[in-house]
Amino acid sequence: MDTGSESTTTTRTTSFGDGRYRLERPLGHGGMATVFLARDEELDRPVAIKVLAKSLAGDSAFRERFLREARLAARLSHPNVVSVYDAGEADDGRPFIVMEYVPGTTLAEVGRLEPGESVGLVVQACHGLGPAHEAGLVHRDVKPQNLLLRNDGVLKVADFGIARAAEATALTQIGTVLGTAAYLSPEQALGEEVTPAADVYALGAVLYELLTGRTPYTFDSLADLAARQRAESITPVGEVAAGISPQLEDAIMRALARNPAYRPATATAFAEELAATARHEAPARAANRDRVWWVVAALVALAAIASGIVVATTGGGSETPPPTRPAAMRPIPRGADAQEQARNIAAWLRARAAARP
Repeated sequence: MDTGSESTTTTRTTSFGDGRYRLERPLGHGGMATVFLARDEELDRPVAIKVLAKSLAGDSAFRERFLREARLAARLSHPNVVSVYDAGEADDGRPFIVMEYVPGTTLAEVGRLEPGESVGLVVQACHGLGPAHEAGLVHRDVKPQNLLLRNDGVLKVADFGIARAAEATALTQIGTVLGTAAYLSPEQALGEEVTPAADVYALGAVLYELLTGRTPYTFDSLADLAARQRAESITPVGEVAAGISPQLEDAIMRALARNPAYRPATATAFAEELAATARHEAPARAANRDRVWWVVAALVALAAIASGIVVATTGGGSETPPPTRPAAMRPIPRGADAQEQARNIAAWLRARAAARP
């Protein structure tokens, strides 16, 4: 986290909301804005305040769009969206947005995850973006840094206001870094019309990275990215990470299609596709568990039989015991599942060994 001199100066000298919001410490600093942890003195609660960078504060068009999109984002009431509480202008003339404070981390810091966990997080992001798409709002800057993971596992989408405003300004002018560009759809990288399908592409890129540890493309500049997106195909996720079902791979690669018409049209549609892969994989995982338990049961049976053979061939002492009639053995009880069946087989074998003369 960069908490440079501008952040320190703002903390010490700037007033927000006529003193209603007391800044406590910087949470993050980037080319477009600085985010502070603050205290809402009126409602006695922690909040996050995003302050527009000084380099952009003089752009009247940017300021107007920044505040307008903040008002639009404030209308999105959803558990998977960071709530926007207030917006205004600091006493130094810079616009600011007051948002829900989300204690936790971001997806940029979680590293690689298992398929089930990765899909679950991206589905939460889809749920947050779905109402935005229905309201005609395209996020345009979906990336791991803007997907906040609360300590209790709830994921929240952040930065609707900044993202829409940023599109009006050239990417090089707002200091966009390559980490952000890695999630841009091909049409967005080329400056073409952007629809909700651009957010779907970004979600696919985030899911790809959660599963593989890398973004779909590696590149050196925005121009290099655009060229690679036109000329190169993305390596299928199943070739990079193990344990990816064909159904999940197909859903991810559709989201990353070069042509937006081939992607799910909205985040809600993408969530439905991902949920379908989870429903398909659940029975397969159960079948795999059953196969494992049957193998365990077979190994137990073989071990018990081998032990019986050893006892029969070596004998238990020097004297030959008198012959006895073996007791009748009950059949193996049928278990409700493979795990219970394995236990029943093991118990049956132990009982048979104990009854052996």
